[in-house]
Formats: sequence, structure tokens, C-alpha cells
Amino acid sequence: MEIEKILELLPHRYPFLMVDGVTEIEPGRFIKGYKNVSFNEPFFQGHFPGNPIMPGVMILEAMAQIGIIFAKETDRSLRDRLVVFAGIDGVRFRRPVLPGHRLDLELELIKQKRNIWKMGGKALVEGKVAVEAVLMAAIQ
Repeated sequence: MEIEKILELLPHRYPFLMVDGVTEIEPGRFIKGYKNVSFNEPFFQGHFPGNPIMPGVMILEAMAQIGIIFAKETDRSLRDRLVVFAGIDGVRFRRPVLPGHRLDLELELIKQKRNIWKMGGKALVEGKVAVEAVLMAAIQ
């Protein structure tokens, strides 16, 4: 999935758009995608000068955004609905994400009940887990 389609599904725009591509999706099961982490990201100006590290909350945001794409591709009736972060559990930060890295994002559906979606996922760099978490989304 290219950026044009991503922009149709996500309400986010620069500088808050955190998904550059979707590489694989099986609606109702899982999604895989990525974020190219550039030195030009606005958060690197202050996190941390001289030692830039992608903030953990921004990695979680990237995971949440790919979850929105997954939900909207799984249930097309959600295309015009707002999907928001509803909760997060079991977050573990394993390694830093730095400028120049490709952040690979993987989520799989754990459970979907009414307007709540629960997905387990991880963010990886060079095949190694950087962050893992269970994310919950709510349909507005």
C-alpha cells in the first residue's frame, strides 16, 4: 500500500503522519508496514540534541496508526469514522530507534468486540524488537 492510499485511510498529516508504507495485510488477522525514520523529524531537535533517539511515544503512535489502517481495511464501514487510541498494555522498550532506521511495524488482531479493537504488536529495527505492546482502539 502506497502513501496515497494511506492518506485516504488516516486523518494524520505531516508532521504527525507516522506510516510510510504497508507491506502486507490480511484483513481480520494482521498488518505489516514501516516508517522511515529521518534525521529531519521535528522531535529530534529536542530528543536529544547530540544523541537523537526516537521518542517511545512516537513509536507507539506509529503502531497505533498502522492499527487504524488495519481496522479500516478489515471493516470498510469504518472508512469515514474516527478511530482513536483507547489504551495500551504491556509496553516494553527493548532498543533505541535512531535516524536512518527503518521502523518495521507489525500488529495482529487479538480481539474485536463492538467498537473496541485489541491488537498485539511490535516495532522492529533490522529484525530486532525495539518496542512491543498491546494497543486498544475505539471507534467514535
